[in-house]
Amino acid sequence: MTLHRRDSISAGSGSLDRRRFLCGAGAAVVSGTVLSGAGSRWSTLQAAEAGGPRVEGLSVPIRALTRSPGFHWFAYYDKLQFDPANRYCLGMRVEFEHRSPRPDDTIELGMIDLADGDRWIPLGTSRAWCWQQGCMLQWIPGSQTEVIYNDREGDRFVSRVLDVNTRKQRTIPHPIYALAPDGRTAVTCNFSRLAALRPGYGYAGVPDPWADQPAPKESGVHRVDLVSGKAELIVSLADLAAIPFESEPFGDAPHWFNHLLVAPDGKRFVFLNRWRSGKSWRTRMVTARLDSGDLRIVNPWGMTSHFIWRDAEHILAWAAHPKHGTGFFLFRDRPDGFVEQIGKGAMTADGHCTYVPGNQWILCDTYPSKGSRFQEVYLYHIAESRKITLGRFASPEAYSGEWRCDTHPRLSRDGRWVTIDSPHEGGQQIHLLDISKIIG
Repeated sequence: MTLHRRDSISAGSGSLDRRRFLCGAGAAVVSGTVLSGAGSRWSTLQAAEAGGPRVEGLSVPIRALTRSPGFHWFAYYDKLQFDPANRYCLGMRVEFEHRSPRPDDTIELGMIDLADGDRWIPLGTSRAWCWQQGCMLQWIPGSQTEVIYNDREGDRFVSRVLDVNTRKQRTIPHPIYALAPDGRTAVTCNFSRLAALRPGYGYAGVPDPWADQPAPKESGVHRVDLVSGKAELIVSLADLAAIPFESEPFGDAPHWFNHLLVAPDGKRFVFLNRWRSGKSWRTRMVTARLDSGDLRIVNPWGMTSHFIWRDAEHILAWAAHPKHGTGFFLFRDRPDGFVEQIGKGAMTADGHCTYVPGNQWILCDTYPSKGSRFQEVYLYHIAESRKITLGRFASPEAYSGEWRCDTHPRLSRDGRWVTIDSPHEGGQQIHLLDISKIIG
């Protein structure tokens, strides 16, 4: 199989017009109405006025990229789902929902050809996956044809680098969590510990060797060389447990690391240091050098959730602050680095945030609303303090807890397309939204 670069769907090239966008997958469901067929065209105004049991407030064209048999999703919002030409879109397929993955459960990996009727192209399988972040499937930065994902070999987790063109594959003897922009380095954590302490984010099948220790010095963040396959521990759980939390002592509370993300310049990375506190947990947002050292507690106040790097020196995060309450805050990468609140009065709930290229817009979502259980996906223009709802998508009660289906909105490389995972059509599938008319 050869990748056809001349058929890029980049909006700038004009190669995927609105008619093909709306009809490529055959249908889009709005207020219970199926929009399909060769003549399907509908305006932003008509979509915005639509309402119904499955989608509300739709303001942009949408189409389903995947459908049964099976359930499809991509998972996290901070990974590269689109290839550099914006033609191929990665995804995962599974045969069941609404239960925890077992060690013998296998998912299929594939990519969707957006220029060929959204054709599903199988790429491989994995036995190292979770509902919220999948198997870390993503395109490798700087590569036109290589993807990487986690898998399990016997009693260890590994990662596979696959050329989707030649199908040549090589194995890295360590799993990965996040990649550096150079595509040669990754950071990773203890997925066995994560599975035990934060179900939905780690992997089944390999026990944690330090499960009985609250903060083992052998466990933490490793830097992985994707060329040599070597890994080095650069921040341990013991390192963070040695830094006191002002509000309460740690005691014997177990620590873990979650949500690793490398800065755009590849010099530092951010992660969450979490530990059990009663029936819940507390969190500190921490950064460190990718070549180890220089730990900074950027948000020390006990609660940080989703975040994204704006640039190499600033991080946007949903967090708590003693003077400003809870909200989306911009932090400078320094100890107690609060700068300002973003989206006050508009971005009022925790969500998965991403900067649209150019940093004028933020793409975000919400968890299901109480009662109606709609998940909102929206854009926020920073300078104008303007929020635009792209759509609100129904998420039935069955999608809760570990196996919930967050929309996790993700951008194409050029920022003109958004994909979401959503169960609003009767099972989780991947959907494509066209935001090109909004962002210009």
